[in-house]
Amino acid sequence: MTKRSKVELYEQIRKTHERDDLSIRALSDRFGVHRRTVREALASPIPPPRKQTERLAPTLGPWKPIIDGWLAADLEAPRKQRHTARRVWQRLVDEHEADVAESTVRAYVATAKGRRPIIAAEVMVPQTHPLGYESEVDFGSVSFYLCGELTTAWMYVMRLSASGKGFHRVYANQAQEAFIDGHDRAFEHFEGAPARVRYDNLKPAVARVLMGRNRSETERFVALRSHYLFESFFCRPGKDGAHEKGGVEGEIGRFRRRHMVPVPRVSSLAELNELVAEGDRLDDLRRIDARRMSVAEHFALEHPRLRALPAEPFEVGQLLRPRVDAKSRVCVRQCFYSVPVRYAGMRINVRLGAESIEALDGAVVVAAHARAVGKGVETLDLDHYLETLAFKPGALSGSTALHQARSSGCFSVTHDRFFDAARRRLGDKEGTKALIGVLLAHRVLNYDAVIAGIEGALAVGSVDPDVVVVEARRASERRGDGTAHFPALARFDRPTPTLKGYDDLLEESG
Repeated sequence: MTKRSKVELYEQIRKTHERDDLSIRALSDRFGVHRRTVREALASPIPPPRKQTERLAPTLGPWKPIIDGWLAADLEAPRKQRHTARRVWQRLVDEHEADVAESTVRAYVATAKGRRPIIAAEVMVPQTHPLGYESEVDFGSVSFYLCGELTTAWMYVMRLSASGKGFHRVYANQAQEAFIDGHDRAFEHFEGAPARVRYDNLKPAVARVLMGRNRSETERFVALRSHYLFESFFCRPGKDGAHEKGGVEGEIGRFRRRHMVPVPRVSSLAELNELVAEGDRLDDLRRIDARRMSVAEHFALEHPRLRALPAEPFEVGQLLRPRVDAKSRVCVRQCFYSVPVRYAGMRINVRLGAESIEALDGAVVVAAHARAVGKGVETLDLDHYLETLAFKPGALSGSTALHQARSSGCFSVTHDRFFDAARRRLGDKEGTKALIGVLLAHRVLNYDAVIAGIEGALAVGSVDPDVVVVEARRASERRGDGTAHFPALARFDRPTPTLKGYDDLLEESG
């Protein structure tokens, strides 16, 4: 009975009671209602509010504090990487082995967030994609904690339209090197290339948007397309074209919510990409919508339809020629990277990749660094400054290169023990020079061998770099390494001298 009809019922009861002066039992029999209802009608023309019974949730009850904690933590997380109801349910099952229905979790999360249903304003037409024919590409922003600091980077995504199999990789930016490297890795991941790739108007590919679907494309993108022999399709500019590659648009958000909530905490982009690769492997097991096959099973049918990859790899890196500054650094894309001090003031070739940079002297790589995240970041290698520090030992203790070496673990606790012992024994200047002698030994000796050499020298009370080198060679020989780890020293090895030739001559003369 609705509220309005109940009001009308109350009115009839009250009027009949006033007119006929019937008892409560008589009114109850006439109108077919309980006597309690009659009493309520005579007491007030407005029905009392319906009592809301508080329903217990014994299944979800133990998990409500955990869910509330996750939702509270989301207030500090990036907007695009907060818990959805499905992600909450997945974490309860995966991390706590909770036996609770997804619908139950959805209802609770909806109540907790105070959501209202969203009505779609536009109808989309379902599409059928032939196997191996098309894929979609886009970048999406992702947030993560890099060494404890909240950082934003860009996730490259290529998604095969038919099977839904995706490839994801996080880069420091959306530069052309990342765009091309993403294609190269995606095709290798799929072990083939689709016939056509859909894009929005990304700058690495589009130099200028022309009339209709026409585009003026960048030379590097044309070379990439020519190498893998695929066709390109560009969506309409702006939001109007977003639905034309809706598969990858939705894939970015889905992957971000599924595999990057809670916000990851990593020490490097490489570590983050290991998590991303694991997410790709897990996604192969999922089923998209109501499909009867998993992504991996569907891809097994699509893989033979992909175009075979060319035998020659595509050159992803871009060659630059910056000048080395007075601090023995090159500036590449607003970040600084060290090179050996002998190149200070000179121009040097630099191969810029999506995730690394290499400084070249002819065909020889003289410096290699992981590409920095951010602007104005310095990436310095202590080894590059050792020749200068040998003449300026006082600059070592406060040097940025030493600080970074300690942070990365290259300059270990054992190095610090030797440094402290050398300064106590020889003084700051000579003790620093002794340490530099040990660090120079890393160029020709295995890292673990040098550590063993330092410990051996300290055990006999010596801070002489030559003693460290001798102990390092002995430690290597005890492990049976020989000179296999010392290619720079192997050329000095000679066979044991023999007098057999002279003995033969003496026998002949005798």
